[in-house]
Amino acid sequence: MKKLSFLFIALFSLSLLTTSCREQKSTGDKIEEAVDDTGDAIDDAADDVSDEVEDVVDDNK
Repeated sequence: MKKLSFLFIALFSLSLLTTSCREQKSTGDKIEEAVDDTGDAIDDAADDVSDEVEDVVDDNK
């Protein structure tokens, strides 16, 4: 009985140690991250369009 109790205690302790503690994001943090990602995507798209326009202008010269 004693060994069985120690086994359960050891398994429980092991499960506590292996469980990761992730930081939970609030709704505001999620919204802010989505806005930042959207802004970055818009900037990237604008840069791509600018590069393509420059290529077309250079090709027409």
